[in-house]
Amino acid sequence: MKGQVYKSTGSWYDVKAEDGKVYQSRLRGKFKQKGLKVNNPIAVGDFVELEPDEQHENTGLITGILNRENYLIRKSTRKSGFSHILASNLDQTLLLATVSFPRTSQGFIDRFLVSAESFRIPSLVIFNKKDLLNEKELEKVKEWQEMYEHIGYTTDLISLETQEGIDTVLSYLKNKTTLIAGHSGVGKSTLLNALIPGLKQKTGEVSAFANKGTHTTTFAEMFDIDGVSKVIDTPGIKELGLVDMEPEEISHYFPEMREHLGECRFNNCLHVNEPGCRIVEALEDGEIFPERYMSYLSMLEDYDSHR
Repeated sequence: MKGQVYKSTGSWYDVKAEDGKVYQSRLRGKFKQKGLKVNNPIAVGDFVELEPDEQHENTGLITGILNRENYLIRKSTRKSGFSHILASNLDQTLLLATVSFPRTSQGFIDRFLVSAESFRIPSLVIFNKKDLLNEKELEKVKEWQEMYEHIGYTTDLISLETQEGIDTVLSYLKNKTTLIAGHSGVGKSTLLNALIPGLKQKTGEVSAFANKGTHTTTFAEMFDIDGVSKVIDTPGIKELGLVDMEPEEISHYFPEMREHLGECRFNNCLHVNEPGCRIVEALEDGEIFPERYMSYLSMLEDYDSHR
């Protein structure tokens, strides 16, 4: 029988099968992912083949992993040279961000968007904690919203504390499988509790000293909002190391650069200081935001320092 992985704790997997039951399952043998060195071969969102265990009720063996439509991946924080698949078979991602308490940097937002773009996964950028923002911070969010919407992303500013914007977020998630990501402390668990009454996900305090959240989610897990809408909660991400990307590829995942690709004088142009670079011209003409271009350069530098 076939099923979908709803939770992965490393060696056990909760698989919701075609019969509607959830089976606690283990892997049969070892699975290698073609060309991928990953901590765990199975990700939340994977469709798998399952054999129920005759002896133990609601347990099973995973005998095969079906092809993934897409997945989101980052560098492993534990094993050098390895990667960690956050989730698979996604319709979209929702990045929950806060301009303060804790602060989400624009560089982090851009890295996340580039990772999602590399698999052509649409992304929403939702800013939380509207109720805590002063005028200067509200202005900052407004600037970011204008910039990302100009590029083609959907954004919103909400307050989970006052419930402002919850219905709008719910409308974005309708009929889709959405990965929810962000730093610890931005309100992911609070958002899930608001979307799915009765869920009671544990929420953590933000440390005033370090302005960082505490990890309350340790494993990725998928939840049904209704019969057709699903969300995947992920552990708070501190950093996002890009995986399996060549330096010349990175510009492909900036939508505002993508439309000018192929217009540079040189095929292998990295859009830094090469003559006849169309993207640098677009930057100088105000068609590309300088902040986004700086994010692009920082990603390039990262790659250069690891080569």
